[in-house]
Amino acid sequence: MKKRTKSISLAIALIAAGAVGMTAVLDDGSTSGDRDKMEIPDHGKGKPNKLINEKSPYLLQHAYNPVHWYPWGEEAFEKARHEDKPILVSIGYSTCHWCHVMERESFSDPKVAEVMNENLVCIKVDREERPAVDKIYISAVSAMTGSAGWPLNVFLTPELNPFYGGTYFPPEGRWGSPGWSDVVERIGRAWQNSEERKQLVSSARGLTETLERHLSGSAGAIDLDPAWLGRGFKALESGYDAELGGFAEAPKFPMPVNHNFLLRFQARAGGGKGDGEWADKARQMSLHTLRAMAKGGIYDQIGGGFHRYSTDERWHVPHFEKMLYDNAQLALNYLDAFQLTREELFEQVARETLEYILRDMTHPEGAFYSAEDADSVSADLPGRAGESAHGHKVEGAFYVWESGEILDILGPEAGEIFQYRYGVKAGGNALNDPHGEFKGKNILFAANSPADTAARFEKSEDEVRRIIGEGKAGLFEARSRRPRPHLDDKVITAWNGLAISAFSRAHQVLGDDRYLSAAEKAAAFMCLNLYEPETKLLYRRWRDGEKKVRGIADDYAFLTQGLIDLYEASFDPKWLDWAFDLAEEQLGLFYDADKGGFFMTSPDHDESIIIRVKEDTDNVEPGASSVAAMNLLRLAYYSDRKDLRGAAEKTLRLFGTQMKEHPAAVPQMLAALDFALSKPYQIIIVGHPDAPGIKAMLREVHSRFIPNKILIVLDRGLGRKGLVGRLPFLENFSQIDARPTAYVCVNYTCRLPTNDVNVLGRLLDREAFAH
Repeated sequence: MKKRTKSISLAIALIAAGAVGMTAVLDDGSTSGDRDKMEIPDHGKGKPNKLINEKSPYLLQHAYNPVHWYPWGEEAFEKARHEDKPILVSIGYSTCHWCHVMERESFSDPKVAEVMNENLVCIKVDREERPAVDKIYISAVSAMTGSAGWPLNVFLTPELNPFYGGTYFPPEGRWGSPGWSDVVERIGRAWQNSEERKQLVSSARGLTETLERHLSGSAGAIDLDPAWLGRGFKALESGYDAELGGFAEAPKFPMPVNHNFLLRFQARAGGGKGDGEWADKARQMSLHTLRAMAKGGIYDQIGGGFHRYSTDERWHVPHFEKMLYDNAQLALNYLDAFQLTREELFEQVARETLEYILRDMTHPEGAFYSAEDADSVSADLPGRAGESAHGHKVEGAFYVWESGEILDILGPEAGEIFQYRYGVKAGGNALNDPHGEFKGKNILFAANSPADTAARFEKSEDEVRRIIGEGKAGLFEARSRRPRPHLDDKVITAWNGLAISAFSRAHQVLGDDRYLSAAEKAAAFMCLNLYEPETKLLYRRWRDGEKKVRGIADDYAFLTQGLIDLYEASFDPKWLDWAFDLAEEQLGLFYDADKGGFFMTSPDHDESIIIRVKEDTDNVEPGASSVAAMNLLRLAYYSDRKDLRGAAEKTLRLFGTQMKEHPAAVPQMLAALDFALSKPYQIIIVGHPDAPGIKAMLREVHSRFIPNKILIVLDRGLGRKGLVGRLPFLENFSQIDARPTAYVCVNYTCRLPTNDVNVLGRLLDREAFAH
């Protein structure tokens, strides 16, 4: 780090002069628009810029800026080379609060725009469309300043090498930061000075070389070690909040990947191959955190679904943005927890989260939208210049309540009961509200249980539950009349893959055919609109009839996972066939055959991307290499293909140092390691998937939390032929006495088959978690 910062001379000079923008490390959400048609703010400034022809909601929100914005592409790069100007790449997304503060304050100002247009070639990037571009340049800014977030503003040479950057900059100097125009002018003068330019170009090249070493995943591979699983547990335990749940201090993020690992680890350790105390603690850590989140304000107690993160340690005051990838992954966590415990809360939260996605985040043709904004118009506040004439957009306006409002809607008695249950106070309950945004308002959270509420008001618990249910319905109806947050309606392939997994697993665990239908419709949409079967090319983004940007490793990995899960829910062979096709394409396009692991981009993805990044962490989304490793291991058991297992194990070995030394950074990779080190068993059921006897056997399987398994239903149709073609040992599986028959196998060695559901249950209990 010391060598890196020494090489960035201009960055040091600007930092010393106080020219680093205030870092908005956490992304808050705000944007323009409504549910029916996205509103493009024109600020009364006249002609649009080159973003007007884009489909990205984020780029369109800047289409009427007086800044001469270009989309990422050769036209902008050639202009920079021809005019000999540095490049500004400004990166954000459509539900990012500080992105839109800066758009309103600076990019909409003609005087500021004039300074930018004179000194720079300006490019806007939607980070959700082009995550590889974002990864490179946010890593660069983090290296230069110690932190980074969005909006990300990074300055490049015409060769696209970064030399300086920051996040939010105010229009004029404040908070110890210079104004945005001052920064731009300082960079413009430095570029015109031959000596300073020479320093900039040299330091930019040096930083790019450093980033390439860091981001290309060049660590040496080491042999796999089961002890890394215990290290992962201990690392998460060290950051665990035993009182309030979660794995960090405020702000607290849900981190679904942590639960994916911990619940697998408790199954392994509880199976006699580990420390039983560790198993109990891993289970307790995950379940306690999931309960705490479900009861907190981070969970939408009225409409279901989770907000982005909690700004406080109690999960009470959220950043109100809702993301598809959070809710899809969390639904899976709660389904796992329900399988493990049969606890009603976990089932309720899983159902409500999935219903939220179906209701508010689903395209008419079945795909899933990306996000909902945190901010919306508040009818009780006056508008500000440049904002909606109907009111001022504020954080959480759609979701928060005044006490009197609730009493008016529900009536005095029901209102008091509801307010006690959900912690409502006459003067507001958002005590951990550092900016005073929620003064006098209430963020609903499960302050008291139905039983405690019943005791408090001397009523039966059933009566209280009825009152609370009616109260939620009443508030939901009242809330539906409020101005809604902006919907980012673009379709991201990777995130749809996560949602397909969630709905497929929900069908298995909860037995609701609507969830299977939702998963199948989304997968069909992906195939029709984001995939080219002839070339096997997958695209990342679809919106308004346009597919754009070639898919990255995340898109292939997450959609492959979704298709495997969809096969195991529907037993339609076409989904498994497509999963194999995508996995093979991912190996061809992204796999590092020398070292293992998967690059984010293919070699011909975009020649303007200066580094092929290999993601080395599992964060709010799991890393592509982690998901791909698990996919390949699962598909190897569907095909007995040693090449797939070999690629997975080579990837695991590449990440061995990370799993050994920084295991909390790669919990999803640890989950794949657990699969690789276990003996997953094949559950083969012979008969038609729709036969009542088959469904009874499947219910028996899905009543248990068995993380490491593959599930096959063999019928007499083409599905059987394809499965036998990949896995010849299935040829001899048949029904006994012409009745549905189940086989439980480990390493292709099977227990005696059975027609009896109860016997199948005993076999599963005996074999489950055998590692």
